Amino acid sequence: MTQPICGILFGLAAFTSWGFLPAYWKQMQAVTPFEILCHRIVWSCIFLGIIISLQKRWGEVAGIARTPAKLRALVLSGLIIGTNWFVYIWAVNSGRVVETSLGYYINPMINVLIGFFLLGERFSRLQYIAVFFALAGVVYSLSAYGDLPLFALALAVSFAFYGYARKKIQAAPLPGLLIETMVLLVPALAYIIFKQVTMNSFFLKDPGLTLWMIGAGVVTSLPLLWFAESAKRLNLSTLGILQYLAPSIAFMLGVFVYKESFTRHNLITFTCIWMGVFLYAWESLKKSRRQL
Repeated sequence: MTQPICGILFGLAAFTSWGFLPAYWKQMQAVTPFEILCHRIVWSCIFLGIIISLQKRWGEVAGIARTPAKLRALVLSGLIIGTNWFVYIWAVNSGRVVETSLGYYINPMINVLIGFFLLGERFSRLQYIAVFFALAGVVYSLSAYGDLPLFALALAVSFAFYGYARKKIQAAPLPGLLIETMVLLVPALAYIIFKQVTMNSFFLKDPGLTLWMIGAGVVTSLPLLWFAESAKRLNLSTLGILQYLAPSIAFMLGVFVYKESFTRHNLITFTCIWMGVFLYAWESLKKSRRQL
């Protein structure tokens, strides 16, 4: 199998998994979002530790840990991705799956703005128009509802800054992710123990919920491994197009499976965002063709 085809298959596996992730968190609606987050951190750390051991890459982890600048940067990126995970779980389990999809549709446009203001990158004409449509959707949502789609914006901004942080940190994805989760491991584990001691947790009491909580580590880490393998084989433009699979699946889950409200105002907001997405994807295709 050729490298590009293999990369596309890994990418499809990663983004499809992320798209169906809301269905996973829905299985734990009886559990508070913060407790789910803590289990996600602890079991991700354990799962990643097993993978690092199988790949014999503890030397890389130790090398990063001995570099104070990298370690400080990964502490910050760990806090950012932890915030993103918490907001996502909270949004899904409060019936806002559609809004989470909006956040990940907006995310590439936030990446463009970060590139412009922090990395000195310049917009192409299509990127200017794409960002304009995304901003128009957010402004319309504000004018129609009187408030901002805060979950969507929090997800888009936090994930964009996480991407920016990881771009600046010279660390391989897997060892870097392990250190990020280890940063959050102690407080997460402390909270889980506290919940167990106070007998205020479903963990170990309800066998079904216990398995769902343990599995959170796998559903967090495995798509990231697939994504890393995909990123090795594909150019960024192709990955940029594949990434829209995840919010599209989440959008369909929210509207057609969980029957979330989708009003005329939602349609106008999403249409603006989708126009921006279309232009962004078109620009990515043009770049991809120029690189061939």
